[in-house]
Amino acid sequence: MTPTQRKKLVVAHSTRAGAPQHEVETNRALARWLAQILGLKFGGSYDPQQHAGRDVYVLPTQTLVGAAQALALQVKGPEDVWGGYVDYDFICTKAITHGLLSPEATAPQGWSSAFTERVRPVVLDGLSVFALKDALPAATRLLYSGPIRLKPVHACAGRGQEVIHSLDEFEALLARPDVATLFTEGVVLEQDLHEVITHSVGQSFIGEHVISYCGQQYLTEDGQGEAVYGGSDLLVVPGHYADLLQLDLPDDVREAIEQAQVFDTAADEAYPGFYASRRNYDIAQGLDSDGQRRSGVLEQSWRMGGASSAEVAALQSFINNPSLRAIHVSSVETYVDQPLPADAIEVYRGPADNSDFLLKYVTVKSYDG
Repeated sequence: MTPTQRKKLVVAHSTRAGAPQHEVETNRALARWLAQILGLKFGGSYDPQQHAGRDVYVLPTQTLVGAAQALALQVKGPEDVWGGYVDYDFICTKAITHGLLSPEATAPQGWSSAFTERVRPVVLDGLSVFALKDALPAATRLLYSGPIRLKPVHACAGRGQEVIHSLDEFEALLARPDVATLFTEGVVLEQDLHEVITHSVGQSFIGEHVISYCGQQYLTEDGQGEAVYGGSDLLVVPGHYADLLQLDLPDDVREAIEQAQVFDTAADEAYPGFYASRRNYDIAQGLDSDGQRRSGVLEQSWRMGGASSAEVAALQSFINNPSLRAIHVSSVETYVDQPLPADAIEVYRGPADNSDFLLKYVTVKSYDG
């Protein structure tokens, strides 16, 4: 770490007004933990007056959008943030994964058709919709091939998604009172898979450190019985994707890594204002309605996410033991009140926005004993 980086003050920043307690406190816990690992001071939550003129390293809860927001946090590039920056809001959502119904379809300012063309071979069949008028024609086209999954572009942790099996079901959805707002904000319509495994592939660039990883996500039930994100099991290496691919990996994992790389490179090329020091991609592998195996990138996460605590734990392992070739780390989120497992690192314990209780923790296991 350079002398300039040593002077940085690590600060947390919750970008959403009224964010749930677990999001704010997890953000602060990870910022404090990362500061400790890097030998830096933790400055609490970012305060424009208290931190004015300070050299800060920011951990925002969401991707930064627009030059004004980045400037307000004194973020000038990826060396100042663990997360990412985009010029327009839609770029950091599921919306960029798929193309539009037609050249005449409604698109947000800054839309790149070049990106959707570049990633088409590494994503599932789908369309992004930004206007009610485009919704039924888009659904009609996709439903010919089987059921589709409706995904609001700003939803996270799997919330708000619905599987549509027929045009009648979709037309019933269009009769809902809030449907115009839903589609104006952006919706992804995507082929639905079954027997799905969701891979997590990504990289983090923190100071002089680079880590790359692959792994799987799994679901759990929240306090309302809804299936939501429950954690990630990751295999992490110090270094780049080339170092990760040197390990003995199954073919399906190698495919997921290669698809993530295509998506990642396309984002750099199509959106020149974009930068990110945390780059996480979800890749779904499963069977379509014809029983054919499919694999495709679902979305990107250029911000603090469910696997971030596992990444911090891996980074600490590599700093503590530079000879490590790889490490297994797991992030867990459970809505069942229970004691912390032996050797686990607690990240958060308390209420959640949809449940009375949420426990987040991390475990670390050796790669080769």
